[in-house]
Parts: sequence; structure tokens; C-alpha cells
Amino acid sequence: MMQRTLIDTLLDWESRAPDRPWLFQPVEGAGRTFTFAQAADQVRRMAAAIRAMGLAPGSRIAISGRNTAHWILADLAIAMAGHVAVGLYPRQGQATLGYIVEHAEIDTIFVGPSLMAGDADELVASLPKGLRRIGLPYPGTPATELHWDELVVAHQPLHDAPQVEDGATAMLIYTSGTSGKPKGVMLSHANLRFAVDNILRHTMTPLPREVLFSYLPLAHLMERLFGEVFGLVIGAEMHFLERPEELAATLARVAPTRFSGVPLVYSRIQGGILGRIPQRKLDRMLRIPLFNTWFKRTLRRKMGLQNVESLGVGAAAMPAAQVEWFRRLGLDLYQGYGMTENCAYAALELPGASRPGSVGKPLPESGFRIASDGEIQFRHGAVMAGYFKDEEKTREAFTSDGWLRTGDRGHLDEDGFLYVTGRIKDEFKTAKGKYVVPAPVENRLARNTDLEQLCLVGSGLNQPIMLATLSANGKLRPQRDLELQLAADIREVNAEVEADARIAKCVIVDEAWTPDNGLVTPTGKVKRAEVEDHYRELIAYEARTREPVVCWGRDFVGPVRYGGRADPLVQNLAKLG
Repeated sequence: MMQRTLIDTLLDWESRAPDRPWLFQPVEGAGRTFTFAQAADQVRRMAAAIRAMGLAPGSRIAISGRNTAHWILADLAIAMAGHVAVGLYPRQGQATLGYIVEHAEIDTIFVGPSLMAGDADELVASLPKGLRRIGLPYPGTPATELHWDELVVAHQPLHDAPQVEDGATAMLIYTSGTSGKPKGVMLSHANLRFAVDNILRHTMTPLPREVLFSYLPLAHLMERLFGEVFGLVIGAEMHFLERPEELAATLARVAPTRFSGVPLVYSRIQGGILGRIPQRKLDRMLRIPLFNTWFKRTLRRKMGLQNVESLGVGAAAMPAAQVEWFRRLGLDLYQGYGMTENCAYAALELPGASRPGSVGKPLPESGFRIASDGEIQFRHGAVMAGYFKDEEKTREAFTSDGWLRTGDRGHLDEDGFLYVTGRIKDEFKTAKGKYVVPAPVENRLARNTDLEQLCLVGSGLNQPIMLATLSANGKLRPQRDLELQLAADIREVNAEVEADARIAKCVIVDEAWTPDNGLVTPTGKVKRAEVEDHYRELIAYEARTREPVVCWGRDFVGPVRYGGRADPLVQNLAKLG
């Protein structure tokens, strides 16, 4: 179980197992390992350096860059010095970056290297003047006036860490913001302890040797909690990725005991497999007795997943058809449901307790309920204290009797499995006056592996239109074959949904939806309002006719549209196949 705070947990490991290896950091092909004693020494010294800066207690200090050992060490040093860390995404948009820095009143930032060349330099160039910059000790870190190694050498280890209240803020995590400005979620030490202890008590038993692979952004709660926090609490080895092109090789070498990802991660893995083995050939291989067992075991080993009993999916819903596709390969995916505001303690599928299309059962002591309008709500010890400097949004986040409003609509089946049917705010009203929930329609069409990103739009239209981008494999298929298969899939989906939700046509657009062009969040969630606005004229043009069912955005002559760089980490996930 977790000690009272993360710092107490680190110091407990320093006392009990000082020589136990904890952080494994690749640097230009070589490895650097930090034991708990070495990590604690670095944390103590940097905490002393931060304290010498004379910041007001509880100041917010930012951390940027890709996941590294020093990202975590900086986070812990900030806490030991009596302050609060604010993680920034490696590819944070300039407007969002400026808002967070100003809103959180940040005047100090730890700067690390990025996965994509130039991203870290762009971030630093976008920072307001006057910020104190501390460079992490890695090749590719932008020039800064202060340097980690110099500061830790210049300061003696801190031994009088401040005592904090249980309700004090342990993490300030800015939501990725699918609509409007990001909100700063305040999670306390008591929040973290409740979530960690109950997850350990009800959902997992740590192995004698746990190995974790940290690759999802530490600025997001999913990696911060299930990577950094759980890794520290259970004493897991933490391994990091140095270059995106080395993702497949690094994962195979590390062979973690637990692995989680957002749906886009698994879509790219699926695409990588199908790029090498077409679906028809794969189906034949899986029908051959004995050979199929060898094949599935070999595939897991080559991917580095041979030690993983189950794979976690979070941050967004994953289509049931895709979950089943992986299970046929012997890879069991279990969906989790939660949000930053409840510290991801909500609902979870478990081995022996899963059901296609559901997110598992509400977790014990989660205070789960469904309101009369179908909204999913929670009340428990890990629910946030509120949004930083935003009393109005905090009031809106809770019901009058104290339950956290998730903004998601859902229902339970007769066995207690929870089904999330979509975001309440995502519902749109067609020209016929009918309300449509887009997520179930999108999830059904996502069975077509030629598509990667989908967004159903229909506000003010007679019938909804699906906007979609192609996967890597979809881009390689002959256009006519792709159109015929997609049209057949649309007919199948339309037979399963209400008449008002049926897809009138699917418009395939060329540009990728990325954080760079503002169409998705850093974790890959589609920003519906931005997508609809971005393609407003294209949607209006296509809504005039019902034929063809599958059409191409490139045929539309309209205003110049901007593109975006593909995420290098996501691109290289295809190599895992």
C-alpha cells in the first residue's frame, strides 16, 4: 500500500531497499540505472536547489519533455521542496501552453528533450520571457540557463521535507480539453492514496518482479498514475523510450509485466500486423490446430508482450470488434473507465469479469450511481478537490448533493456491467429535430481497419455524415476495393442503429488529425467542435447529395486547409506488428 505521500513512499524504499534498481534510462544507446538510494539522493539535492530559489510554498513548477527518469525525479523533487508539479505535453499547442503557464502562475520550468526533433526547442521558444529554465541532463535538451547536474552538485541533500496535510494538492493536472480551455484538476495526497490502495486491494496483486514501460505522456493522469505512482508504490522497474523509431525494439527488450495504451496505440499495432499478414491469411493461420498456438506465442514474444497477462485500454472507448480482434490473437484487452477528476477510479474490466462493449463493473467503494437523465456519477475518496482557480467550473462539476458529474451517459446490464453510450455534450440535433449520440455509430464503423479516426457530424443536417481519416493500410488499398468494403460496412452499421443515426455518407479526408492542427487532444481524443468547424464548408457541400455513399474530401474545392505532423511515437507503433 502507498505511504502517506509519494515522498514518504520514496524514502521508505530508500530505507528498505536502497540498492534496488528502479529507473532504467537509455542515453544514446547506453543504459543508466538509478537505484532507490541514488534516485532519492538526486531528489533530495534538487529539492534543496528548488528551496534555495525562494519560491512561495505551494508554487507551481512545470515539467516538459518526453518521459525520462529525470521527469519523475523532478516531479518528486518539486514535491519534496513543498511545491506542485504541472506536466506539459511534449507537443503542447502554443495557445494552450501560454494559457497553462499564465493560469498556473508558473515561473520555473524543467525542460527535457522531445521525441520529435525540434519540438522541445519550439516549446521553449513559446515560453514567456522571464521564466526560470532548468535543463534535464539529456542530449537534445534545449539551451537553458540552469542545468540539473550542476544544481545537484552545488546543493547538499535536503533532509527536512515539509509536512503536508492530506488534503494538500499533490498533483495539478490540466485536462487535455476536448472543448474549451483546459482545466487544472487538483488531486490531493489523500486522493492518490485512496485510488492506489483500492486498486491494489480490488484489482491486482503485484508480482515479485514488476517491469513497466513508460511511453504515454506523463502529463496525462493515465501514465502519471499507472506509471509513475504505481511504479513507485510497488517498486517496479521503470523503463523509458529514447527514440520513437526504437519503440518496437525497446518494448521487445524490456518485456514489461503490464502494458496499457489508448485506443489509437492498439489501432496502430493492429495496422502493423495487418500490414504484414492480410486479414484473410491471418484468419486461415488462426484456424490451423497447434500452429495457431505457436503463432500467437511467437507474436507475443516478438512484440515484447510475452510477460503480460492482460492489456489495459484507457483514456477513450475502444470498439468491441477491435477488442475481439486482439483476443483472437491471444491478447486479452481490458477496458478501464475513469477521468482525471476521479483519479481514474471508476470502472474496470478484469479477467473473468469482462463483457464486450462494456467498461467492466463499477469498482468497490466508488460511490457509483446513474442519475435520472442517464448521467454516470461518482462520489468517493479519490474525487478531486476541484478545479484550480475556477470555483464556477468546480460547482458545475458536482451535483447539489455532492456527486461528481462525469458528463457521460451510460447504463448497467442485468449483471452489473457498465456501458458508456457517449458524452452528453456530444449529442447533436438533426434538422428533423432528432437527437443522435455519435459514439455508438463511430464504434460500429471502426470495425473497418482501413479507417483510423472517425467523427460523426449532423447538427442541422437531415442525416448524419461520417468524417474519417485512413489508416496506414487503408492508404495502400486500391480505392475501388476500399470504397466497396466501406459501403458494405456502412450498410451493416445502418442496419444496427436507429433511423435518425444512420450514416448518409462517409467523407474521407486526407490530412491527419493531430494536436498540431488542433483537431485532437494530445492523447488522441477527437475535438468534435473543432473538427466540425474545420470542415464546415466540406460538410455543407456533401450534405447536398446522398450519393456516392463513400466520397473523398480531396475532390472538394474549398478554402485552404492546414495540415499537421504525424506523431512519431504513434507512427512507430505499427512496427510492433
